[in-house]
Amino acid sequence: MEGSGVGDADRLGDGFAPTLDLDQLLAQLVDRAQDVRSAHQRLRGLLKANESIISNLDLDVVLQRIAEAACELLEARYGALGVLSSDGHGLERFIHVGIDQETVDRIGDLPQGKGVLGALIEDPVPIRLHDLGDDRRSVGFPAGHPPMSTFLGVPITIRGEVFGNLYLTERRTGDFTDSDVELASALAATAAVAIENARLYEDAERRQEWSAGAAEAAVRMVNAPGVEALRSIAEQVHRLARADVVTLVLPAGGGQHLSIAVAVGMEADTFEGQSYPMAGTLTEMVLRTGSPALVTGPADQPERSLYLRTLLPIGPAMVLPLTGREAATGALVVGRLGNGPRFSTADLEMATSFANQAAVALELSEAQRAKERMRLFEDRDRIARDLHDHVIQQLFASGLTLQSIAAGMSDRGSADRVEQVVGDLDVAIRQIRNSIFELRDSTGPQGPGLRAAVLDVVASLEGVLTVEPEVRFAGPVDTVVDHGLSEDLVAVLREALTNVARHSGADEVVVALTASTERIELRIADNGRGLGDSDRRSGLDNLAVRAARRQGSFTVASARDGSGTVLLWVAPVP
Repeated sequence: MEGSGVGDADRLGDGFAPTLDLDQLLAQLVDRAQDVRSAHQRLRGLLKANESIISNLDLDVVLQRIAEAACELLEARYGALGVLSSDGHGLERFIHVGIDQETVDRIGDLPQGKGVLGALIEDPVPIRLHDLGDDRRSVGFPAGHPPMSTFLGVPITIRGEVFGNLYLTERRTGDFTDSDVELASALAATAAVAIENARLYEDAERRQEWSAGAAEAAVRMVNAPGVEALRSIAEQVHRLARADVVTLVLPAGGGQHLSIAVAVGMEADTFEGQSYPMAGTLTEMVLRTGSPALVTGPADQPERSLYLRTLLPIGPAMVLPLTGREAATGALVVGRLGNGPRFSTADLEMATSFANQAAVALELSEAQRAKERMRLFEDRDRIARDLHDHVIQQLFASGLTLQSIAAGMSDRGSADRVEQVVGDLDVAIRQIRNSIFELRDSTGPQGPGLRAAVLDVVASLEGVLTVEPEVRFAGPVDTVVDHGLSEDLVAVLREALTNVARHSGADEVVVALTASTERIELRIADNGRGLGDSDRRSGLDNLAVRAARRQGSFTVASARDGSGTVLLWVAPVP
């Protein structure tokens, strides 16, 4: 029996070892099954997160979903996504998850990429920490910030360029693991693709918006004269660039100053119309080179001043040339306040393209209006010729006929009435002439034209002249002459007609003003006594001076037959 008992014990002992090994194996299998299930769940979570991220093309929505998906997938209480600024220093945007708005307001300014966050920017490799506060790179938390210990940060890289970083803190089940790093990195890779697609889509939409805006501005400029055309450009840029203020500046004061022709946006009414020295400004450089300038903030471009900053606390800005056929004729200054989002190089490219198209449209609009004015003047000249050659001559002939009839009438009372009718015809002829030549383009920026000024001079000398001068106009007199040249021409005409009244004794005077796109010519001829040996020339010295100052010419001589004088004053059109 003892032998039998010992054999049983040996058999029991031999049987226990396999049983324990089997339990361990089963436990390991269970653990592995749980790991597989956990991995399967996390993989499903990653796929679900990927689906959520790539299902939208709005960049702001994509960034928010990335942060939310990372928190859910890695069991983090707090998450954030920091977008790097265009220069790679600091954060431009900071999207956060897990902190309510009240806490955000209590904390104040969002992180700018310092401390541990800055370390991830400087060296874009994953960072995993047991306690943020224990890391030597930590700069602490601001007052009111919730406590955070465990930390995981991974970079989001797009085609070798770091777009931003994904930050996770306070894992609910302990420290972040190596598996969490791999999972977060995989999520960041998907996020990079989604972000790039969203950026490309956003860029395409913006380009389409700018293109449509340029077309709309061109249509508005065709129908809007002068400053209203400039305002339509500024308004479109203000809307498309999402700017706080836009000014359109033009050279003034002989190119020594800049004038704010149009201002749109914040406090625009307070500084529209102001002028300031051009020297040393960023706008001067843009106008000189014809190339746009991008300003990231107040510290950028320190060697060049931005006048808009003296009016408003401008941070990011763009200065865009309005480039015509030959050179930049003006500039758009586009600004955002304070720490507003910086303008990207894509923003600068699209805005510059818009400005170039707007400048071309502006030139075409001005050319169209000039053509319309030329057509108007040509019609006026044709009407004037018809009235002069037909209506006025017929009235004049009728007046002469009545005068001859009155001279042969024996009844003095009837003759006086006929003479009165003749006088009325003379008045009517004068009024018709004045009405013809006083026609002017009421939409022009310079008010009454040179024609009206010439007629005013002739009318003002009626009491001095013994005969009413015949006035003739040819060419675009009112469109090619600037204010300064117009003043010279009026002065020359007044001096010449005064000399005719004092010295010539003429009974016929013809004033002819002829203009082209290159020169303007004033010719005054009379049938009086001519120059002779009088000192009449001495009164004309100032007319020669005016011509020389204009790089023009001045001559006065007797007519070919010796009776009368011809004065000719010529100047190039500026």
